[in-house]
Amino acid sequence: MNAVTLAKTAYASSSRAPLQTSRGTEYEAFAKITHQLQSALKKGRSGFAQLASALHENRRLWTLLAIDVAEDENGLPNDLRARVFYLSEFTADHSRKVLSDGADASVLVEINAAIMRGLRQKGDAA
Repeated sequence: MNAVTLAKTAYASSSRAPLQTSRGTEYEAFAKITHQLQSALKKGRSGFAQLASALHENRRLWTLLAIDVAEDENGLPNDLRARVFYLSEFTADHSRKVLSDGADASVLVEINAAIMRGLRQKGDAA
C-alpha cells in the first residue's frame, strides 16, 4: 500500500466521489492539515492541544510521503524524492521542537503551503 492510498483512506471523507486523482488527494490532505495548524496557531497558548493534534497529523502525512518516495516504484525524479524525504525529516524534527521548546510552527504551515502550490500548479498543467 503506498502513501497515496493510505492518504485516501486516512483523510478522505466517505461522502466524496470515489474517483479522484492522487494529486488531488494529496492536495486535500495538505489543505486540511494546514488549516488545522493555522487555526491552532491563531489561538495562541489556548490552542496548544489543538496544535499538538495538528502537528501529529502533519507528521503522519509527511511520514506517508517519505515512505512513498523511498519505494523503488516511485516515479518521481530522484532529486525530488530526496527533497521530499528531507522535508519529512525536517517536519518531524521541527514538530518536536515546537512541542518541547516552543519553536514557531508557522514554518510548517509555509512548507505545506509551498507543497500545495506545487500540487496545484502541476495539476493545472496536466
